[in-house]
Amino acid sequence: MRAIVIEEFGGPEVLTLAALPEPEPGPGELTVDVAWIGVNFVDTLARSAGYRVPGLPFRPGVEVSGTVRATGPGVTGFAPGQEVAAFVTDGGYSEVARVRASTAFVLPPGVDLRTGATLPIVLPTAWGLLHEVGRVREGDVVLIHSAAGGVGTVAGQLARSGGAAAVYGVVSDLDKSEHALKSGYDRVFTADTFDTDVKAATDGRGVDLALDPVSGETFHRTLAVLARFGRLVSYGNAGLDEWQISRNDCTPMGISVGGFSILALAADAPERLREIAGRAFHAFAEGVVELPVSAEFALEDAAEAHRLMESRTTTGKLLLRV
Repeated sequence: MRAIVIEEFGGPEVLTLAALPEPEPGPGELTVDVAWIGVNFVDTLARSAGYRVPGLPFRPGVEVSGTVRATGPGVTGFAPGQEVAAFVTDGGYSEVARVRASTAFVLPPGVDLRTGATLPIVLPTAWGLLHEVGRVREGDVVLIHSAAGGVGTVAGQLARSGGAAAVYGVVSDLDKSEHALKSGYDRVFTADTFDTDVKAATDGRGVDLALDPVSGETFHRTLAVLARFGRLVSYGNAGLDEWQISRNDCTPMGISVGGFSILALAADAPERLREIAGRAFHAFAEGVVELPVSAEFALEDAAEAHRLMESRTTTGKLLLRV
């Protein structure tokens, strides 16, 4: 089979097309004939910095859609030919992927394979951030960073459907604001002035819930615009920066800070992932949210997809087709 292999960390040029043996499913596993692959920022971090990579060489890719090729011992509920979307721990940038049955999902009726590749990471992440950790409530004022990205596009819509009174987005460039404003956002600010803008928009009150994938300085600036009893949820860690808070950061205003990792959930608690994904996929199937695909590339052009993602000019979702 054809697959993308990384033998050294570096720029997009280290993504190399190779011929590899087709994997066989082990106990509790499926193999999937891959049709589409979701490209995620975590893929670029793995390629450039070895983020969550056990060693070299390795194959990138954490989400795919396709048809079940074969099932391993002990697998129930799946059969060859079924259309599925799945998390991948064994390298998704390939023609055949081996996945755990516990993190594979039969596609909802009416959802095609191309759309299915957008679902495994983004929808459960946005749902988990807002409903499981952030506990969005009726009347909340919500602030979401990277509002035009995949998670941001869905999170704005889910915040609105969850009863938020106002949803503010932050983008790296105002050229992305039109996309965000179509995704449930009332107003969109740029990263360099968002804290001042949020205070002005809320008459100094601040926001009840904020979602931050950036960390670093952005985390602390976001902390400063939380209203009394506000919640900040950190995820993604796009800058690979650690953050620290003290009691004095939290107690005066009664604020709280949480974190969320969809990859950790998939690895450690797949049953909870399945619950969250079920709710998120239902919202998608009911038309509550949509996630547009902004660009697609052939598998062999994965480097171009990474270059585009790292340019920070994209909106929505990027895909590889097999």
